Amino acid sequence: MYTITKEFHFSASHQLSHLPDGHQCARLHGHNYVVVVELRAKELNADGFIRDYGELKPLKTYIDETFDHRHLNDVLDFASTGENMARHLYEWCAQHWPETTAVKVSETPKTWAEYRP
Repeated sequence: MYTITKEFHFSASHQLSHLPDGHQCARLHGHNYVVVVELRAKELNADGFIRDYGELKPLKTYIDETFDHRHLNDVLDFASTGENMARHLYEWCAQHWPETTAVKVSETPKTWAEYRP
């Protein structure tokens, strides 16, 4: 099995208002997010790739246009947790690249959520 990953970055703010007062995520705050998409295949294409990394550029465009330097509460119709973001981005990727197997979203260098069906 072959695996490739590609990393993307964006900065955004959010607020998880459903949390109790005093919870740090209940306050308006921001993160420098890191998104890692993983693709897998048993065989490589004729060029020797699972998929050319350049073919993943539409994800960068989607992230930049939808999330970068935005308030996530204004652009999402679900709670902007790392877990929900990972699933949302996985579903977007899977529609474009059937080899997608996982998406990881990091809010900090020490915390991340991953969606892998």
